[in-house]
Amino acid sequence: MTGSGSASRFATYFFGALGGLLFGYDLGVVAGALLLIEPQFGLSPLQTGFVTSSLLVGGMIGALTAGRLADRQGRRGLVLLAGGVFTVGCLVAALANSFELIVTGRFVMGLAVGALAATVPIYLAELAPARHRGALSGLNQLMISTGILVAYLVNLAFDDGSGWRWSFGIAVVPAVVLLIGVYLQPESPRWLVKAGRAEEARAILASRGNEHEFAELEQLAASHGVRTKAMELLRDRRLRRILVIGVGVAFLQQILGINTIIYYAPTILVDLGFEDSAALLANAGLGLLTVIVTVVMLLLVDRIGRRRPLIFGAVGMSGCMATLGLVYFTGGITGGGAAGWLAFGSLALFKVFFSLSWGGMVWILLGEIFPLRVREPAMGIATFMNWTGNLLVGLFFPVLLAIGTGGVFFLFAAVGVLCCVFAIGMVPETKGKTLEQIEREQTRASAPQH
Repeated sequence: MTGSGSASRFATYFFGALGGLLFGYDLGVVAGALLLIEPQFGLSPLQTGFVTSSLLVGGMIGALTAGRLADRQGRRGLVLLAGGVFTVGCLVAALANSFELIVTGRFVMGLAVGALAATVPIYLAELAPARHRGALSGLNQLMISTGILVAYLVNLAFDDGSGWRWSFGIAVVPAVVLLIGVYLQPESPRWLVKAGRAEEARAILASRGNEHEFAELEQLAASHGVRTKAMELLRDRRLRRILVIGVGVAFLQQILGINTIIYYAPTILVDLGFEDSAALLANAGLGLLTVIVTVVMLLLVDRIGRRRPLIFGAVGMSGCMATLGLVYFTGGITGGGAAGWLAFGSLALFKVFFSLSWGGMVWILLGEIFPLRVREPAMGIATFMNWTGNLLVGLFFPVLLAIGTGGVFFLFAAVGVLCCVFAIGMVPETKGKTLEQIEREQTRASAPQH
């Protein structure tokens, strides 16, 4: 393995994972941008909700349509298409002179990041060698965390006047880097086999030291076929079970409440006595912590596997949410003090547990678990449910908050228990196995593999 060869292979994973950065940036940037957009355009609460939710609705549609497009255009082709669409959406939002154009731009960006969320994990998993697939696929989550952190920092830098235009527009830079970088990278060898271009697939696998996987891939494609209608996911009992696992982890990841924690952290910091600007800066510090912990996850994932972190991470997050609920329920956070700092510590620890487990492991697992012949539609459905969970939590969190803050966090603690039970009962271990080996085990399994 030459140094230049290693650099070339890493470039493929890096540029492919940049789609995650666009995803994370869009999730993180809107909270700060809205502080400037609301007074400038005189937005009502309903209009503010449209600005936020337009990205999520676009993401749901983008995820659902990504499967068919990735099957026709290839993984690389769809990433390029989504990068172009994202660039257009950024420019529309940044140059908008009306509420309607801002919503339109956010919706277009949502179409792109929804498609990227459904495609990038597959692209990375299908290119990576089995022994390092967890870490290389996990680059997607590292980029998501980095995108959120960059969004925090950009909001701090452009915090007055029309700074929101820069907040939206600056995302064009990584989008263009994505377009150039991915254009120079190879297509997924698994998709090439599906498209009848086996020799190209063999050459790409060989260039990455994975040629031994080719015979297994070709044999599996020949025995099962490489194209299956999406409806077979519902008709075939074995495929249906795999879909339930994928949809389950994708949906549960969102209803754990991570995005409400991202949005609510500044409020807790203000309750502790921080000034608004200091609260935003401290929140950026939490974003940096998330990035650091995600790097730790990448170093460990191919040693400890996927299943155990999902189980223990859910237990840890449930404990953190229960602690937050108890502090708020007793009114201890008012005015800061020891109870307030306990709440902040629980919030920070929640993000640590999430980053070590359900943050990155879910996207790694989704890129691995679905059989090749149904991989695109299954991933599209799972990602759609991930965005649906995000939207539902975003819609109902303010309502639940009005009823009682402590109760909301107790509810999230209960979801953490549900996540633990689901991981124990349903999630297989995929560490160190080729995608074809995982497929064989899962399509004949009647119970989760431990």
